[in-house]
Amino acid sequence: MAYINLPTFDEMSPNIQARARPILERTGKLGEIFELLAIREDIYFATDGMVQSYLIKKTELPYTTKERIALLISIENNCTMCVDVHKNIAKMLGMSEEQVKEALEGVESINCSDAEKELLKFCIRASKKDNYKMLKSDLDRIKALGYSDTQLVEAVAITGYFNYVNTLSNVFGLGK
Repeated sequence: MAYINLPTFDEMSPNIQARARPILERTGKLGEIFELLAIREDIYFATDGMVQSYLIKKTELPYTTKERIALLISIENNCTMCVDVHKNIAKMLGMSEEQVKEALEGVESINCSDAEKELLKFCIRASKKDNYKMLKSDLDRIKALGYSDTQLVEAVAITGYFNYVNTLSNVFGLGK
């Protein structure tokens, strides 16, 4: 139960209701993060734009990598709601039950290339409060593994997105 009152469908703006209606028809409910964001239309649409661009749209990083970042950063931030949500989203985007389980156990348990493991560790490091200590050499090390500048920007953008959503979820007590 959230720490603040979340809007009902009827209390949401017509623009947000239009986005909510298909979700309600498909699943019968809206998630608490949707309801929290619906408090402010500008924040909802800014966040939805990030979701569409970073997670839903086919991008340079495969869905498995993006969802591994989502799970690992949410675990790192102790955001149980986001972990639970992304376990299901990961499966919807094609990850197997075993792949999800590996991600939940941590980077070293994930069956992927060494290069992807290093990218995932890099993202965890980038999610920390002391990420200002990262150096060009940290980026160069990941680029030497075959990742491009644009892939690194995408990975860090996804990392930042999850820091943002995890913060909202944790501060407002979503999923508790």
